Amino acid sequence: MNFKEMLNGYAEEINAALAASLDGENLPQKKVFDAMAYSLNGGGKRIRPILVLEFARLAKVSKEKAMPFACAIEMVHTYSLIHDDLPCMDDDALRRGRPTCHIAYDEATAVLAGDGLLNYAYETMLDADVPAETKLNAISALAKASGVYGMIGGQIVDMEGEERALSASELTEMHRMKTGALIRAACEMGAYLGGGDENLLDAARRYADALGRAFQIQDDVLNVIGTAEEMGKDVGNDAESGKSTFVTLNGLDACIKDVNDLTNTAVDAVAGIEGSEFLTELAKSLATRKN
Repeated sequence: MNFKEMLNGYAEEINAALAASLDGENLPQKKVFDAMAYSLNGGGKRIRPILVLEFARLAKVSKEKAMPFACAIEMVHTYSLIHDDLPCMDDDALRRGRPTCHIAYDEATAVLAGDGLLNYAYETMLDADVPAETKLNAISALAKASGVYGMIGGQIVDMEGEERALSASELTEMHRMKTGALIRAACEMGAYLGGGDENLLDAARRYADALGRAFQIQDDVLNVIGTAEEMGKDVGNDAESGKSTFVTLNGLDACIKDVNDLTNTAVDAVAGIEGSEFLTELAKSLATRKN
């Protein structure tokens, strides 16, 4: 099976599992279930859950056992997008080519939908059919990555950065927390599901750290050269707001070079692992993505 077939296969299985994960049809709180499902099933690249499944595969863990953790990290990611789009944060009206959750529903429902997805992620992992210690390690990785030392910490620094220019080191640290931490958690979770082999964990972390940085720099590049149609969300808003980005600090050409260099670093991190060809192609495909 080639890379595109594997990628599409992963996405289809993840989408099916996510679609089956929420059912509030006959419950009085149906509205919040609908809003959660609206955002969760609204498309996206599914990179984080794919990384969970792929590192689990390298750790000799079945998709069936790894899927709850893949779904959980996508729930956490989607919750973060719902909250990022709120008027009190980025105030975006478009996400994945559709109205954002607070536009499609209302602001209060969007807040609760994000909260609901965050909590449901942990319920999903706790119900998974894996040993308790394995489960604890994977849950811990996600909790740390999504909390105040990870994604939430990065978000508050990002918001403060709208009021002043961030240095290169501050910007790098902010994105390590906001974007990179969840990508690292995805890779770690897959490795932990196989028992936490230290060599695989080390490779997972080095791959994820390089991939996460490349991913964010490419996002900044696409905010300049991409279109709303390609991106499925508003573009050019970073420059309009005066927000610090890798492009504003280093220039477009330097950012494109950094993406290529970091992609090569990610590829090198997994080069010695048998069966890592998919991860190599994934890193390369993300470096040339248009959305």
